[in-house]
Amino acid sequence: MNSEKGWEKALQEAVTSPEELWYLLELDPNLLPAAKSAAKLFPLKVPRSFLARIKKGDALDPLLRQILPLDAEHAVVSGYTRDPLEEASVNPIPGLLHKYQGRVLFTFVGSCGINCRYCFRRHFPYAENNPGTQGWDKALAYIANDSSIHEVILSGGDPLIANDKTLAVFSEKLNAIPHVKRLRIHSRMPIALPERISSEFITWISQLKQKPILVTHCNHAQEINSDVKEAMQRLTKAGVVLLNQAVLLKGVNDNADALVNLSESLFDAGIQPYYLHLLDKVEGAAHFDLPLTQVQKLQSEMNQRLSGFLVPKFAYEVAGAASKQALIMQM
Repeated sequence: MNSEKGWEKALQEAVTSPEELWYLLELDPNLLPAAKSAAKLFPLKVPRSFLARIKKGDALDPLLRQILPLDAEHAVVSGYTRDPLEEASVNPIPGLLHKYQGRVLFTFVGSCGINCRYCFRRHFPYAENNPGTQGWDKALAYIANDSSIHEVILSGGDPLIANDKTLAVFSEKLNAIPHVKRLRIHSRMPIALPERISSEFITWISQLKQKPILVTHCNHAQEINSDVKEAMQRLTKAGVVLLNQAVLLKGVNDNADALVNLSESLFDAGIQPYYLHLLDKVEGAAHFDLPLTQVQKLQSEMNQRLSGFLVPKFAYEVAGAASKQALIMQM
C-alpha cells in the first residue's frame, strides 16, 4: 500500500483521458472514438491502482466494463431518466436528502474517486447541492430539529474525497446533536483506492461519538486485492461495521458464479454482503440492465449455493416509496 498521505496524490493522478486508458490497457483502437464521445456525456475517472486489477487487452474484463465509456450511453431508452429516483422532490435543503424515516442522506461532496458508468447520480445537480462547509449549518439545524433522525448517511459523490480534517470538522458539529446515534458512510474509495484508509482516517473514525458504519461498493471479487483486505482489517480493528452494497450489472456480475465469488470474497475480507441492487433506470446506463426473470434466477441460485448470511438482500428503489423494495424470490 502507498504511503500514509499518498491517497490524495493518487487521486490527482487518476486516469481521465480515454486515450491514456486505451494506451495503458492495450484496448482495441476502433473503440476509442465512441469512448471519447461517451466521456463527454459523463467524464472518465479511474485510479491507477484500480486499473492494475484489469486484464490488459480484454474489453470484457468485469472491472473495465464498470468504467469504460461506450457508445451505448448515447441511446435514448424509454423508461430511463436523468433522475430515476426523483431525488429532487426529497431535497429540502441543499446537500440534504430526506427519503426515509429515521435517517437523512448528506451529499457531502460532488465528485467521486472513480466514475462508474451506471451511476444513478451521473446527472445529479451537484453544483446546486454541494453546500460546502458554509452550508452545513442549515442541514445540521434541520437534523437537530427532527428528533426522529437517528442516523446520518454521508454520500455524494463520495464522502471520502473529503480529507480527514474536513470530516473531523463535520463530526464535531454533528456531536452537538444528541439524537443522532449512527454515522453511516457510503464510499467506493476503500475499494477503488484503499490508500484512503490512512492512519489519520482510522484515528478519526475510531473516535466518533456515533457508531460508525462503512458501506463499501464492490461489484466483483476481482476488485478485492491485498490492499483492500489490509484496509478492511484496519477498519475492523477500529470498531467499524463493514457492509457492502453491489449493483447487478450485465457483463460484470450477471452470473451465479460471479455473485457467489463476490459474497465469499467480501466475507473473507471482513465485509458483510448487505444489498444487491437492481439497476436504477438512469439515462445512459440501459445497457447494464437485466431482465427480471434472470435476476430472480440468480437470486434462487445464490440461495441454493450460499449460507443465508452470505446472501445479500436483492432490492430496488421506487421513487417516493417509504423504503427500499425487496425482490420477492419466485418459488
